[in-house]
Amino acid sequence: MTKVSIKETQNPTILKFEFPDFITQNESFEFKNIDEAKASPLAQQLFYLPFVKTVYISGNFIAIEKFSIVEWNDVKEAVAEQIEAFVANGGIIIAEQENKTKKQPITVYGETTPNPAALKFVVSRMLTKNAVEFKNIDQTASSPLATELFKFPYVKEVFIDENYISVTKYEINDWQEITLEIRSFIKEFIENGGTVLDENFIATASKQEESKTKEFDTLDVTSQQIINILEEYVKPAVQADGGNIAFDSYNETDKTVKVILQGACSGCPSSTFTLKSGIENMLKSMLNDESIKVEAINA
Repeated sequence: MTKVSIKETQNPTILKFEFPDFITQNESFEFKNIDEAKASPLAQQLFYLPFVKTVYISGNFIAIEKFSIVEWNDVKEAVAEQIEAFVANGGIIIAEQENKTKKQPITVYGETTPNPAALKFVVSRMLTKNAVEFKNIDQTASSPLATELFKFPYVKEVFIDENYISVTKYEINDWQEITLEIRSFIKEFIENGGTVLDENFIATASKQEESKTKEFDTLDVTSQQIINILEEYVKPAVQADGGNIAFDSYNETDKTVKVILQGACSGCPSSTFTLKSGIENMLKSMLNDESIKVEAINA
């Protein structure tokens, strides 16, 4: 009998049930109810459990999000046994006719950024609502695409936001030598149903967004004004250049604003100039305070 491993996730309502082998090939499925789960007889059976809210199937695992009527500690072993028994009795995880990858043509093109070490690969569809940055392959558990990109020896960092992927390279190669290879790889990976960001990460990121909103309400008025200015006037321009900017802190004593730079902006030679003559001047003007200073923290 196939043994299923039970793994916790960053989201306490979601538990992963891992198989020793892959159960899907470059595909991810999300089912919110039994009607949506026609492609998966196993997911349909799981929805007979009254506490099952959502079923995710991807790679070598099934992730289940529960309603709050039960605690995972009380039911997780029984769920694992039910999954194991289903597979042992020849049950189908994903129906064959549904499991064939339907190629969805997309376009991917490269855009230069102010950072000569970073290139922005724009995709013709939305990838995520939550910006995420990976500094090395050990951080890429939530992104199979980023994991694969780090296997290219010249890839130093990967940043994913909205409909683009920013790749920062080592100096060993020039962009003209590698742009086509990266562009083709991203295009083929997504067209073949590869996962850009794991659904578990998306769920966790949504919780983090809620947390940020609550934190915003506790900040002083000046900090709230700074965040609003950055979000409305600065972030769109920074994102257009393949990067991201986030508020870190404001020190009322020395009037220092600390911001986090990500993606193409992180380590960019022109970012210091942009901070000083662009963002700093904007904050001084809009807050009517010439004492304000801006410092960058590279994420």
